Amino acid sequence: MTHRAAVSVLALAAALAAPTAWAADSDPTVLEAVIVTASAEDARTVGGSATFLDDDALEVFGHADVNQVLRQVPGVFLQEEDGFGLRPNIGIRGSGTDRSGRVAVMEDGVLIAPAPYAAPAAYYFPRLARMTGVEVTKGPGAIKYGPLTTGGAINLFSTPIPEAAAGELELLGGTDGALRAHGWAGGWAPLGQGLEIGGLIEGLREESDGFKALDNGGPTGFGIDDLVFKLALRTGPGAALPQSLELKHQTYDETSHETYLGLTLADFGDDPFRRYNGSQADRMDVAHDTWQLTHRIALSSALDLTTVAYRTDTTRAWYKLNDVRNSAGTGWVGISAVLADPAAYADQMAVLVGADGFTSADGALRVRNNNRAYEAEGIQTVLTARFDTGALSHQLEVSARYHRDSEDRFQRDDLYRMDDGTMVLTSAGVDGTQANRVAEAEAWAFFVRDVIRAGALTLTPGVRYETIDLTRTNHALVGGPRGAPLSVIESSVDVWIPGVGLTYDLTPSLRLVAGAHRGFSNPGPGSSVDPETSWNYEAGVRHRSGGLDLEVIAYVNDYDNLLGTCTASTGGGCTIGDQFSGGAFVARGVEATAAYDLGPTVGVGFGLPVSLVYTFTDTEFRTSFSSSYEPWGEVQAGDEAPYLPAHQLTLNAGVRFDRWRADVRLNRVSEARAVAGSGPIAAGDRIDARTLVDLAGSFDLTDNVALFASVQNLTDEVYNVSFSPAGARPGAPRMAMGGLRLSF
Repeated sequence: MTHRAAVSVLALAAALAAPTAWAADSDPTVLEAVIVTASAEDARTVGGSATFLDDDALEVFGHADVNQVLRQVPGVFLQEEDGFGLRPNIGIRGSGTDRSGRVAVMEDGVLIAPAPYAAPAAYYFPRLARMTGVEVTKGPGAIKYGPLTTGGAINLFSTPIPEAAAGELELLGGTDGALRAHGWAGGWAPLGQGLEIGGLIEGLREESDGFKALDNGGPTGFGIDDLVFKLALRTGPGAALPQSLELKHQTYDETSHETYLGLTLADFGDDPFRRYNGSQADRMDVAHDTWQLTHRIALSSALDLTTVAYRTDTTRAWYKLNDVRNSAGTGWVGISAVLADPAAYADQMAVLVGADGFTSADGALRVRNNNRAYEAEGIQTVLTARFDTGALSHQLEVSARYHRDSEDRFQRDDLYRMDDGTMVLTSAGVDGTQANRVAEAEAWAFFVRDVIRAGALTLTPGVRYETIDLTRTNHALVGGPRGAPLSVIESSVDVWIPGVGLTYDLTPSLRLVAGAHRGFSNPGPGSSVDPETSWNYEAGVRHRSGGLDLEVIAYVNDYDNLLGTCTASTGGGCTIGDQFSGGAFVARGVEATAAYDLGPTVGVGFGLPVSLVYTFTDTEFRTSFSSSYEPWGEVQAGDEAPYLPAHQLTLNAGVRFDRWRADVRLNRVSEARAVAGSGPIAAGDRIDARTLVDLAGSFDLTDNVALFASVQNLTDEVYNVSFSPAGARPGAPRMAMGGLRLSF
């Protein structure tokens, strides 16, 4: 256990042991005005698609991997990578999945990507193990967040300060040296002078030895330390101007021995969990800090104001194999190209494998230190007014946000030789000699939305305006002080993003839902392409009666201009950071969810909850073009998009008794293609269909102590999840965890 992990555990133990008298009045919710939903019930009433998974839903299987959790949400696409959800690739309704760069990701209503405007790729993603809720917003509700509205938004909810003295501790261990230690404690207490003080301390330690095996036996696992502190003040009951002020600080450290180097198809078939010796030096180090100050004041019973100021700092250095020296010794071959055609690049393949007794030339392997530092800060405020005009009731929201962020690349290349299965450094690079540039964004955003209710009809018109200034400063590829810039590229984007949602209650149990909105994703700094734009439409029904919850929604996302961004995680083959236009593109589909408790129906004295989540998707490029963006390549009109399976199905079933419960989950995903195309999918481009079964159970020893166990991928199905960035990559094998959950 690291020093930081030890400090986390000691601080947590101290908090759990501290006796305090706590107040139990007043509303602790300080974020209500900056989110679309705050509960599963809210999600059923909004004018547009929204899903809310609460703490109870998240605890059933106890997943720490966001990919596992989002299988419960229709319309979401997941390109798995490392098997632990460290760097998820999430798309919504046809948006690109790479590094979740086309989805607005938030924690507690604040954009949480390292640089949400300048470089939205999610190289840091909050850990699900410390979250108490997940909101996924699609349709017109997504324009509340921005700037990315083509797909939707994901908002994660951290542990709130509880009303009464409370705490939880979870200690789990499992296969491959897995460990999860998570706990929190906090509450509110009277401070005097009509004030109350609240606080919370939370710690999370996750680690695993990994399920892959390097040929030379090196490390392939990860370790994460995640700490959260909250301190709050609020007025007590009966205050003339009820208000609250909450300070949140979160800090995160990760070391993971992850790689972009996969396997050839032949080697994947022999041992999908193997790693070549050429990836032994690969390692990711991430540090992330969040500061957030939230103030809420009820100016009257019908008027309140919520303001959030925030800052995040993220540093990441992914030291990983980039390419291999060509046979002539005059240039380099990317690892993606080598694994795609190992026969044509037999010499380079031998270097990657690094078999016993093999020695390469000096400098045969080039390892890049992808060293980047990110900053993001801003302030956002929402004024909410509730009033009536005749027979119409209104809830009007007026919001403004100022935001700035930056990405600083200061990278180097080191050269190695392969010597009897061990990589030996032969030439150390100098920081700043590979990529030496800064990307910056400054944005003002304004949003107005009115929820208008008239009897059975609810209409929710809204409009967002974004004005974004983008700057890319290129410096000479030399080490040491940067000196004067070589070039400065500036651009700006101004966009109006309208939307409208509608619900109509045909009967007390049947509701019609419809919506339309403008989709938008801004180009990156230094890019010469047009923004990504679309018109998105949806319509469907919600039914609720007799214990049955049912929702079916059809959607069409019609893109005027689809963007692709070259990153190392897409396979390279292009200049990192360049953007490509995919022209006209359409994604359409049907999303369905249903939930029912069979227990009362069959007349047994215990619960039998069952549920279904299904997504059908059809995609089509409307134009033909040639692109050096690897996931597209040579595109013909009518081709399907990559990494978007046609069918996704999740079935859940459980049994509930007073003191114990058991649940099983089946997830079926149809095959998909790794590169845009049509017709039968070649083996080298096919992402496997798979059927995965998870099992979980818990037993309450007392009211405060429970045993918990889960098995992921119960049948130990072997499947490849991706050919990006280089070679075939396996999904996680069977993994089991078990332990104790304590609460007070």
